[in-house]
Amino acid sequence: MYTKQRSQEVFSMEDRVERCAEKFGILFGAAPAGDEGTDPEFMKILQRFIFGEVCYVGELSDADRELVTVTVLAVNQTLPQLKSHVGAALNVGCTPVEIREAIYQCAPFIGFPKTLNAIAIMNEAFTAAGIALPLPSQGTVTEESRYDDGLAIQAPIYGTEIADRYRDLPPEYAEAIPRFLTEFGFGDFATRSGLDGARRELLTVVMLAALGGADLQVKAHVLGAEKAGNSRDRILAALLHAMSYMGIPRLFNALNAARAAWAEQA
Repeated sequence: MYTKQRSQEVFSMEDRVERCAEKFGILFGAAPAGDEGTDPEFMKILQRFIFGEVCYVGELSDADRELVTVTVLAVNQTLPQLKSHVGAALNVGCTPVEIREAIYQCAPFIGFPKTLNAIAIMNEAFTAAGIALPLPSQGTVTEESRYDDGLAIQAPIYGTEIADRYRDLPPEYAEAIPRFLTEFGFGDFATRSGLDGARRELLTVVMLAALGGADLQVKAHVLGAEKAGNSRDRILAALLHAMSYMGIPRLFNALNAARAAWAEQA
């Protein structure tokens, strides 16, 4: 069951334009597109849809919406837009550390090279905003503790699912693959301070949705996001917000995976 029913609102054109102008000003400190530039029609469609409609569905804060946006842009390597939205995230109250952690934790999902690309753009935006680098360390583990500390986060949410799934591989791989997931995915990243567990899991769902082709992982992490403290409304709002940056097909795939996960729990 969803936690609440939201009444549908139909906004007039004037409402949509006004809402877009208000939200765009909060995020970017500027007015949305007018008739200037080479593609004013497209920019009006884009801005009025995202900032005049999508941003008003669900109960995500502006800060959470921008962390979702930054995550999707990092996954998809849409780097010019990433720079703008790092600035927007700062404008709505995200701390530099929160933004950095949202991007750092992409590494296990999109690989190190793409994450490095996103980090470089993020740091350009930070420098332009007068933020001193490097930011304070958020690591909490040692070489000796990263497995146990990672497992302490992983096991209550996901159990031994991965170890069980790949148990039939040759012994070297049956041991290494689940261990790397625990040490790297959870020990090196999920243990870091700067973002709480609920936010990390919510952004992980968005990451997997944006990747495409990861429906099995979306199912697992939707349930993980709930266990970490996110409501179904919050998960749906994050996925819907991500749609404008990752496309409708990936939204539908993620929604289908989420519904399947919830149906299996019923």
